[in-house]
Amino acid sequence: MIPKAIWGNTGTLKKILDEICEANDIHHIDPSDYRILAREIRRRLVRTVSSTGGHLSASLGVVELTIALHLVLTFPEDKLVWDVGHQSYVHKILTGRDEEMFTLRQLGGLSGFPDVRESDADAFSVGHSSTSISAALGLAKARDLRGTEEKVFAVIGDGALSGGMAYEAMNNAVEAKTGLVIVLNDNTMSIAPNVGGMSNYLGQIRSDRRYRNLKLRVEEALDRVPTVGIPLADKIRKTKDSLKHLLLPGMLFEDMGLTYIGPIDGHDIEAMKEAFEAASSMNDETVLVHVITKKGKGYKPAEEKPDLFHGIGAFDIRTGEPLDSGEDSPITYTDVFSAWLEDRGEIHDDLVSVCAAMPDGTGVTAFAEKYPDRAFDVGIAEEHAVTFAAGMAAGGLRPVVSIYSTFLQRAYDQMLHDVCNASYPVIFAVDRSGIVGHDGRTHQGVFDLSYLIPMPGMTVISPMDGEELVSALDYAYECETGPVAIRYPRGTAYRYSPDEDEFLSTDRADFLRGKAEVLSEGREAVIFAVGDMVKTALAVRDELEAEMVRVTVVNMRFVKPFDEEIVRELAGKHTVVATLEDNVLTGGFGESVGAFLQREGIQVKGFLNLALPDEFIPHGSAEELYGVYGLDAKNVADTIREMYHRVR
Repeated sequence: MIPKAIWGNTGTLKKILDEICEANDIHHIDPSDYRILAREIRRRLVRTVSSTGGHLSASLGVVELTIALHLVLTFPEDKLVWDVGHQSYVHKILTGRDEEMFTLRQLGGLSGFPDVRESDADAFSVGHSSTSISAALGLAKARDLRGTEEKVFAVIGDGALSGGMAYEAMNNAVEAKTGLVIVLNDNTMSIAPNVGGMSNYLGQIRSDRRYRNLKLRVEEALDRVPTVGIPLADKIRKTKDSLKHLLLPGMLFEDMGLTYIGPIDGHDIEAMKEAFEAASSMNDETVLVHVITKKGKGYKPAEEKPDLFHGIGAFDIRTGEPLDSGEDSPITYTDVFSAWLEDRGEIHDDLVSVCAAMPDGTGVTAFAEKYPDRAFDVGIAEEHAVTFAAGMAAGGLRPVVSIYSTFLQRAYDQMLHDVCNASYPVIFAVDRSGIVGHDGRTHQGVFDLSYLIPMPGMTVISPMDGEELVSALDYAYECETGPVAIRYPRGTAYRYSPDEDEFLSTDRADFLRGKAEVLSEGREAVIFAVGDMVKTALAVRDELEAEMVRVTVVNMRFVKPFDEEIVRELAGKHTVVATLEDNVLTGGFGESVGAFLQREGIQVKGFLNLALPDEFIPHGSAEELYGVYGLDAKNVADTIREMYHRVR
């Protein structure tokens, strides 16, 4: 039994959520039951995420907001576009997916984000920030050109407004002159802190269609009065605008040409429903409805620590504490990077940190606390982060840009044009490379080698373990020839122990530019492995050794420039030559090696480019997904064995 201290007094045994089996069933719920429904949804969210992990605090904060949206919209005819989609769990529940919530983020189950493949009630697949207004505007224009009448709503958080794409979209929306409603979900009150009786009163007036129509009629009537009318109307407009700047919130949006409604209590369903209905009636305008919500609302641990519950693994409902084995927390690659940054920051005054709204996730918090004048969190603005860093490098500093692999791809042009073109010595700490697991298609870091390798002057390093990550970072700091990108995976840092490896014939090689490291020597097959896949290659070696298929394992270290000399030397000596990487096939390391062998005229009996297919990788645990795509040790060993016996 869940204690009342967590949930509060349940008040009734009535199960309203059982009445919602498919999209639009909420329209049949009695308004007096909305509060009960909200409470039941919060229970479902906490119980689900406590076992599956996920983005809890964001969804808890938008329960009433989502209910209000569903009361105004009809699915799938109307279109609701979520920004990022962290907060879409309630939408999934209200569109008939409640019974599948236990599969959330599990292999073959529901996605943790809106996905058009999952439900026709999901208008647009998302996972990255600041995109909803652009997508919704496109849907609105498509509606206009088709001559249909569906409503189009975009929901965007206040944090996502730090992304420039949102402003580009709002600017275009004003010119588009189409009916579009933008719902600003403000859960930190960072835009309009003065929330109170006057603000709510003014928001109600501005959402009242009679008031709006009265303003238009007065202005139109004055315009028709000869000589006096137009100047007087202009004066009234100017006076009105001055008063608005003095008294009304949201003038930033009004000045852009949007119609602003709010701020509104984001937990008052009736107030939001009324505002959304009024906003959707303004057929030729883009309307921004500003709602104030509380992140984590309804579950005390999430209210107290919303950041912890933003993205959390399985946890104990009673305490809110993450579930673990009881052992000490393992050291992650992010921890290794964090320690390096803090330590080297004390030595090098020119070392500065740049991140894009994820200081904790990328491990720069400790450095920022110790050296606040040298740490810069630019918000959800990856493009700006990269060019900002380029400017600091041009000014003589040594910036480290810490961004997840999946988000760094948003700054491709800035890396190419603003960093590589001038060979600025920017260090890119590319966290979450390879398969990251449960966040799925939009978050897997499986494209970074493909977008980094073609960049002229970009050095790309993929260390095999935590110790090598430190060596790579030290190399990058000392490198004067241009930018260096160091990619490393999510999770526990692998620790290779040469003293325990009976196959290692020599001491570990020094970390030198473009030089690989031979970890074991065989005669039948050679695996040129990249980064996190080196430990897989070592496991493959151990498995095949028992069958007298002896494997040479090479830790490539550098993906660009890779060690051509060692590839040239070893490729011709082995029956099977394999490359192994956690990147898609096209544009990856294996293609680079294959092209090199062809250019050099090196003939091999069997060549295997072992990589991920050119696909978006779905959600599931990393272990499951590597197995599904044949990149776990067993499958790789089977593939090499089959090739060896076929071509020897």
